[in-house]
Amino acid sequence: MQNKCDGVARLKRLEHLLDRQFSIFGFRFGIDGLIGLVPIAGDLFTGAMGLYLILEARRLGARRWTVAKMLGNWAVDFTIGAVPVAGDVFDMLFKSNTKNLRLLIADLEKRAVELREVNREQMRAVAA
Repeated sequence: MQNKCDGVARLKRLEHLLDRQFSIFGFRFGIDGLIGLVPIAGDLFTGAMGLYLILEARRLGARRWTVAKMLGNWAVDFTIGAVPVAGDVFDMLFKSNTKNLRLLIADLEKRAVELREVNREQMRAVAA
């Protein structure tokens, strides 16, 4: 059985591939912008990969509000990214997968802190 760290590591690799795999003159981009150049099929494929990242985030325990924000980023990227040429440039600049991964990590870190606090309070109550 995989733990959350393995899941997050897998999503980090996917995010890197989609949004930051290549660099030209310091500008980082991934296959999201390149595959998106293929009309319709490319946008559908990269949209599906972005949606997979969100579904995995939910499986890893992301809160509903975090998932909603991730879906908003994905929808903006998918909708504007479908516009020929300008959408492809937008895909390379917006990096919704990077934004979504950061939202997920922040959410999971916040939940870990909250869980530690609850555990400490329970230990104090047991000791008293």
